[in-house]
Amino acid sequence: MSVATEVVLSQAGNRLYLGMDFGTSGARFALIDKEGAVCAEGKREYPLFKNDETIDWARSWKTTLFSLLEDVPNHYRHLVASISIDGTSATTIIVDSNTGQPLSKPLLYNETCPDALPLVKSIAPVNHTVCSASSTLCKLVSWWNSADSNKEYATLLHQADWLLWFLHGKLGVSDYNNALKVGYDPEIESYPPWLLAQPYSMLLPHVKAPGTSIGYLKEDIRSQYDFPNDCIACTGTTDSIAAFLAARATLPGQAVTSLGSTLAIKLLSTNRIDDARFGVYSHRLDNMWLVGGASNTGGAVLRQIFTDKQLEELSKQINPMQSSPLDYYPLTSIGERFPEADPQMAPRLHPRPENDVEYLHGILESIARIEGKAYRSLKDLGATQVEEVFTAGGGSKNEKWTKIRERVLGLPVSRASQTEAAYGAALLALRGAQLFMQ
Repeated sequence: MSVATEVVLSQAGNRLYLGMDFGTSGARFALIDKEGAVCAEGKREYPLFKNDETIDWARSWKTTLFSLLEDVPNHYRHLVASISIDGTSATTIIVDSNTGQPLSKPLLYNETCPDALPLVKSIAPVNHTVCSASSTLCKLVSWWNSADSNKEYATLLHQADWLLWFLHGKLGVSDYNNALKVGYDPEIESYPPWLLAQPYSMLLPHVKAPGTSIGYLKEDIRSQYDFPNDCIACTGTTDSIAAFLAARATLPGQAVTSLGSTLAIKLLSTNRIDDARFGVYSHRLDNMWLVGGASNTGGAVLRQIFTDKQLEELSKQINPMQSSPLDYYPLTSIGERFPEADPQMAPRLHPRPENDVEYLHGILESIARIEGKAYRSLKDLGATQVEEVFTAGGGSKNEKWTKIRERVLGLPVSRASQTEAAYGAALLALRGAQLFMQ
């Protein structure tokens, strides 16, 4: 199923920039002009092809890529100057280095390879980002130890890398956001010696900054979709970083809180912070660091207790300027990761007052306190002090909650005007085109 919408008409002759987001359940595109105005956007659900009773994800993504290109309105295509793509972090594909065809099924962002974890921990620094069973490096090591052939003709790519390859044709190019979980060090702009010493390091892709020109589109792509001869493909990023870019936060101290099923925060910092104890790690963004952490609290707890209609009606009756005396730690199950790393932490949602408005108020305020503690924890770890918070996710629509959070955090809090990762990918395409023209 596809949904495409034209939002504004671009002025004749203005160049446009195409971003595509390949998320967990579907893909989107956003077409913007140089001012960031959206000219067209659309989405596609992944067609589910089966191969031996398992989903053939590679075929689904490839099909969706070309469907999205078809969905770009014909009268805009000749204006497209650049294209970029984001994909899910640590979604890994080992391909034939000559043909680009997958040598095995893709390993998705949430798939784990516990068999490889002891080996990875034995070579990587303590608490390194790769020391997780779902890391790209664990997936590479697991494949390397189980594959019986084709090792010398193999290349590791991430989801976004592989999809971009169909557009530019240069196999083995990635970006330093996607490559972080395979061990790339964006601070020194290279793979570390401990990784290069391994036999499978020959599979590692060449890494560029996100939003860097890789090259012009292939001739067959240009002619099939009527893109201009000077249209370039640019390196991408991960879906979560693309969503952060969409919020247009650009200064140290600006942050984005995503209030979805869980609570995730990302803060622009002048200092790099990595602490595996709390699941905190940093992505490089130009000359700054995007420090991230995620709590298990969030909207999923609210959905366990209230319907959407109840949330809407009860929220209207809350006085956000009044502090709630209730002190909860809302979780859906046992265990917290950040700002407290406690796998045994139990949910705390009692005592429950008879008045549901008071109860919801207490829960919303308690989540806001956890958010505040999370930002204080990042500062304690050495990150830049938070000064302004943009909000994404379903919780950003609740104006009373925004007012509660503003009071609890003591900071300006607003809803991000753009939150779609495809918009962030389009901004990367714009950046790539601007750099290419310099």
